[in-house]
Amino acid sequence: MSQQTIPVLVISGSMGAGKTTVLSEASDILAEAGVPHAAIDLDALSVMFPSQGPHGEHLAFANLAAIWPIYARAGADRLLIAWVIEERSELAAIHGAVPNAEPTVCRLTAPLATMQDRLRVREPGMFQQQALARTEELDDVLKRNQPDDFVVDNSPGRSVGDVAREVLATAGWL
Repeated sequence: MSQQTIPVLVISGSMGAGKTTVLSEASDILAEAGVPHAAIDLDALSVMFPSQGPHGEHLAFANLAAIWPIYARAGADRLLIAWVIEERSELAAIHGAVPNAEPTVCRLTAPLATMQDRLRVREPGMFQQQALARTEELDDVLKRNQPDDFVVDNSPGRSVGDVAREVLATAGWL
């Protein structure tokens, strides 16, 4: 007997693009529509000291593999993830953590100055300068590699609800 595929929508983008905010809003929209799902910010699953690699990938995906079955048993039949995908080859980690995953990658974009302004608010402490430099580097990598299936603009002036609905509609989830 073959197992059901699990639609996985990865909300990617540079730091400050709005991944976590859009993930939360998209989850609320799906909940309001009665769509069973889980929503996970993989950054939250990778935080520890000493760190487990430059961005905590190993730990994040090991944790995802441990908790996905709990969500599935509770009735989630699709998964929203906030995580930066720099290259398509990184989707193998999702396949390893979520059996029968069928990932779609949405890259959120915004002007570099906007992303850096958001980071100045979000990262006011000792990590700020590193975050500001990383967002520019990551934005360049994502533009060059284009590891996404589609791109959604999250520039100032757009409501988070409009952005989340566009992400979900373009992915075919609404």
